[in-house]
Amino acid sequence: MSPYVERIDSDELLPESADVVIVGGGIVGVSAAYFLARQGKSVALIEKGHIACEQSSRNWGWCRQQNRDYRELPLSSVSMRLWDEFSKELDRDVGFRRCGLFYATDNEAQLADWAEWQPYGLENGVDTRMLSAAEIARHIPEGSRKWIGGVSSPNDGKAEPALAAPAIALGARAHGATIHQGCAARSLDITNGRVVGVNTEQGLIKADAVLCSAGAWASRFLRPHGINFPQAGVRQTAIRTKPIADVGGCLYAPGFSMTRRLDGSYTLAISGKATIDLTPQGIRYAREFLPQFKRRLKNVRLAIGSSFVTGPESLFALLRNDETIFERTRVLDPEPQQWLVRRILANVARSFPQFAGIELAGAWGALVDCSPDAVPVISKTEQVEGLVLAAGCSGHGFGMGPGIGLLAAQLLANDTPCVDATPFRLSRLVDGSPLEIGGL
Repeated sequence: MSPYVERIDSDELLPESADVVIVGGGIVGVSAAYFLARQGKSVALIEKGHIACEQSSRNWGWCRQQNRDYRELPLSSVSMRLWDEFSKELDRDVGFRRCGLFYATDNEAQLADWAEWQPYGLENGVDTRMLSAAEIARHIPEGSRKWIGGVSSPNDGKAEPALAAPAIALGARAHGATIHQGCAARSLDITNGRVVGVNTEQGLIKADAVLCSAGAWASRFLRPHGINFPQAGVRQTAIRTKPIADVGGCLYAPGFSMTRRLDGSYTLAISGKATIDLTPQGIRYAREFLPQFKRRLKNVRLAIGSSFVTGPESLFALLRNDETIFERTRVLDPEPQQWLVRRILANVARSFPQFAGIELAGAWGALVDCSPDAVPVISKTEQVEGLVLAAGCSGHGFGMGPGIGLLAAQLLANDTPCVDATPFRLSRLVDGSPLEIGGL
């Protein structure tokens, strides 16, 4: 099933032209639209399904600086500031709360990794605190496991995936952007190596610049234009309870994570547990992703499923340049993995007995678009002038979405970037540069 997301109306008329066309209505696309429109740029945002219909409504909702890769930390700091500003500037609540994040572990190596990161975080202004076993036990009951310690980040927090992207999109519209849902981008219109528009299923929109923020579909969208973007989809599962007594806001432990939503329900998941479907696109980029998958192999399952024949990584997508492929799947909605649903519930109940037999509001699958080094791509493209790519967020896209959108908007407008964009360049993935796998 698809998770709930607040629906907004589309603008009726497709514009003949815009300063910028944005392909993809997730958190990155709507944030870029907001910042560009606020500058006075004319913006047309097009989405084949509806705003936040894929990964931007299927994540945990965490907005954090704690445990960020050093390349991401400056941009995550920008994002936290922007989440605060959204809470003040938009007419609608994005659900952002600096409620603090708590991590607990019974693994010495993991605790050592967090302790090693702490000085770096402190140097970069992150309020990060190591916690003793007794301190963390006050936040996460031990149940049948014994927590040896943890870490907290009091200034980190969460936002609501069901509310955030729609609210930001409406903020962009208030500044003049137009929003077109159920309108798939089919291809770029390129003249003399420069983008001059986007061909959509409803017609051509002329444009001086284009942002591709198409999530898991980005590699397939760019490939016919000679742009090589190594990308892999990782299938994950999350569940949502019905409202229950408060046992904490945002908690992580080996075997489960939990996020309390505004209505008193919880989103539950397991960090790192996922399925990698063997797909034609995955086979094509196997060499680029092999180092990352070797490192994380113990946490993933390999499978062959429907993604081999449908969707952005399928044989059809690889072998045929059919521009209608994007409208054939309005919403990428993989089935939740029932083995993982059962494991999530069992693991949570071990620490919180009141969750045993809890009634669920639903469960859903997600396809997380990943880059080979687990760091986003936010980059101009060498092959097509006027085109910027912002994708490959590797599960970090929601919390960092405002900052990614701002940086992408600045690259499109040739403005001074808010952070050094070099770590996010596309060329690092295709020029033979040695890759450093991100994350703790």
